[in-house]
Amino acid sequence: MSERSTGEQLQGLEAGQPIVYGGDRIARVPADLAEAFGAGDRLLVVDRTGDLLHVPAGEQAVAAGAVERANAAFARLGTVPDTAITEFFDAFAAALADDARFEPIAAANADDVTRARERGRSTTRLELSPTMRAGMIDGLRMWRDAPSGRDLPVEVMDHDGWRLEQRRAGLGVIGFVFEGRPNVFADACGVIRSGNAVVFRIGSDALGTARAIVEHALDPALAAAGLPDGTASLVDSAAHAAGWALFADPRLALAVARGSGPAVEQLGSVARQQGTPVSLHGTGGAWLVTGASARPDRLEAAVAASLDRKVCNTVNTCCVLAARAPELVPRVLAGLDAAASARGAEPKLHVTDRARPFVDAGWFDTTVRIARAAGPVDEPKAEPIADDRLGEEWEWEDSPELTLHVVDSVDDAVALFNDQSPRFVASLVADDTDEQEAFWAAIDAPFVGDGFTRWVDGQYALDRPELGLSNWQFGRLFGRGGVLSGDSVFTLRARVFQHRDDLRR
Repeated sequence: MSERSTGEQLQGLEAGQPIVYGGDRIARVPADLAEAFGAGDRLLVVDRTGDLLHVPAGEQAVAAGAVERANAAFARLGTVPDTAITEFFDAFAAALADDARFEPIAAANADDVTRARERGRSTTRLELSPTMRAGMIDGLRMWRDAPSGRDLPVEVMDHDGWRLEQRRAGLGVIGFVFEGRPNVFADACGVIRSGNAVVFRIGSDALGTARAIVEHALDPALAAAGLPDGTASLVDSAAHAAGWALFADPRLALAVARGSGPAVEQLGSVARQQGTPVSLHGTGGAWLVTGASARPDRLEAAVAASLDRKVCNTVNTCCVLAARAPELVPRVLAGLDAAASARGAEPKLHVTDRARPFVDAGWFDTTVRIARAAGPVDEPKAEPIADDRLGEEWEWEDSPELTLHVVDSVDDAVALFNDQSPRFVASLVADDTDEQEAFWAAIDAPFVGDGFTRWVDGQYALDRPELGLSNWQFGRLFGRGGVLSGDSVFTLRARVFQHRDDLRR
């Protein structure tokens, strides 16, 4: 029997060269890719889209090295006592809380913010503010105080002469790619509590901050606790290709991605093609619907509280019942105004044809200064939007942004949500219990509320720092909820205790 052929190594590409993908389609190599590709580089083909992803040899080596260290660390973590993991979280939190040790981290973050602004990039999630710092410290201390869950029996089966126990165990090496949000860096370490190793690649905007956190807080905490080198590793590269290389590594037990929708979707495709399970957190934007029993004061408060800052659970689209639109639309606009005023900014409204008659003409005739990632611009305070764009997520800076639509019934709003939204967060402002129950039964979302939408957060709602919040845009989740947290990343091992020597099947 002959050995299985591993194929020849790709040495180069030619412009126009056909690349088969999806089994029956062809992508052509562009000239710039052909010119840049060299021996030792890797070409990844996304089967779903035909995207050709170039991974230079250097980026491949950086990612592979980080996974190698994490894989070796995971092999040793089973023998590490829970007290050492507790000590790690305590030491990590203490380092971030110490002003002298935090000073170089703050300086690195200030440099990252300056460079991002110079490139016209958004900095709302990049700036490591006192609030974000406090949240990171609180999150690490939550994991310090949380029960381990490692080796926890979750099921026991007693048989004649023997007993079987199903016990929790670490899943393996968790690959984590996320946007430039320094706080997620600390959240990702939560998987260590349940016995996993973690490799993370942060967006280029925050790489300087990440390097400083590793040098001044993370690595010293790992060393102080005696955890294996590589238990938490940074893929030290600003290139997107490093993220592709990480997610293409078959040694990952789980691939987690957070960031912009298209980028996250592409990363997920790369991991899936390797057979790696994925947890994707790319698109957000909550929907708020008014019921027949909606109280105007509650609606206004819910809008204002849901627009305090732009994150995935910020309200994006508001559907108001036509029968109550003359009364309720002004309250929606008042909530939008209040949110903008609290930020010292002007609001931005997108209005469908059905909603326009209920919005004062002055909103359309007024030009205001709107804060954008690339800088402030003058825009109409309100603009029309087509009905088929209700699911478009607004990535605003300081100017709260909202889409307004009018519907004939809550059922109509639910149908629009299920069709156009990322199926993430939905809230029905209504006092009637029957309305709420009908909404809960029909809406296809993992997170459903009856007021403001910003409650959707692992640390706020569940007292557990989250790795990400999953929507149902690409299907419902198997075996777990929409909050991915450090203690939800585990597998099960079966252990048998035999009491009689004569057992046989």
